[in-house]
Amino acid sequence: YPSEFLIQKITEDNQIPVHLHVSMSLQYVAGLKGNALVEFFHGNIAEVENEELRHLMWSSVLFYKAPTVEVMACVLLSTKAIYFLLDDSFIHADEHQSDFWNKENSDCENSSFHLSCCFVLKLNDLQSVNIGLFDQYFRITGHSAGHIVTCLTRDSYNTHAFIQQLMAVLSLLARTPSPEPVDKDFYSEFGSKNTGKMENYELIHSSRVKFIYPNEEEIGDLAFLVAEKMDGLANLQSLNILLYVLAFQVNHIEASAQNTSLLQPKTLILTSSDLFLFDEDYISYPLPEFAKEPPKRDKYQLADGRRIRDLDRVLMGYQTYPQALTFVFDDVQNQDLMQNLTLDHFGE
Repeated sequence: YPSEFLIQKITEDNQIPVHLHVSMSLQYVAGLKGNALVEFFHGNIAEVENEELRHLMWSSVLFYKAPTVEVMACVLLSTKAIYFLLDDSFIHADEHQSDFWNKENSDCENSSFHLSCCFVLKLNDLQSVNIGLFDQYFRITGHSAGHIVTCLTRDSYNTHAFIQQLMAVLSLLARTPSPEPVDKDFYSEFGSKNTGKMENYELIHSSRVKFIYPNEEEIGDLAFLVAEKMDGLANLQSLNILLYVLAFQVNHIEASAQNTSLLQPKTLILTSSDLFLFDEDYISYPLPEFAKEPPKRDKYQLADGRRIRDLDRVLMGYQTYPQALTFVFDDVQNQDLMQNLTLDHFGE
């Protein structure tokens, strides 16, 4: 252990996405190749001696306890756990979440060391994995609120590769088998279906971890929401969602004024007549079993929306992936789609 093929694969995957900035400590990790990367894992991250590194992926992550802070992470999957090697800036990003981390090394802040914090989710604690629409992200759920993490891969290939590796590793776990299902009688079988809502498609792995995929109703709900924002429920029958993609909105002016990031995460939805940008909650839905109340914000919040017929031109950058697109709209006075949507009937 490990095979040449695995070392080569992990080395190839050890690349930070070019559009995202990370701290010095994570840049150091991204510079490791081949056996040096495996030795780094065993010397600094692995918790037991005989665990094997199986997969490496760079991804933005969100935590259930800090749902507004998206942070870059190196995600390492071994035969024992999933490790999230995080930017040190995450600890200081949200003052209200300071109790989320045990900060014992605060005296090192002014030294020349570059610290990273590592969040560990043991495979034995894993309960379910929710795959997002069109494999753009996935959420890993453990036994408590502190053990829920969403990986925003923004890439169906990376999502698929991680899920396949995770299933393979879970197959190695020795867990007690599930009890035999009790045969239900006719009445209880039909009585339990009065919720009126179809459950998502579930695949229960041999390790008893649930892999939950979105069903067609989720797209239907999204289409209804989009039609509602268009102020035209009559068009719901003809409304087709052509594209759903997790992207970033480049925000030059506001970012420089407020010292915020240039890249604002957004969900882009394209229909046959409109282009929408939503702020989506990727971590709170579907509600975990222990949640006592619904989340503070809706799953989708409209950030911007324009009609395709007002689109004047699309400018494309010539750089490699990820591609930058600029949409230029004709702002026709009194015909702006956003006019109706910003009315607050209960506000001032």
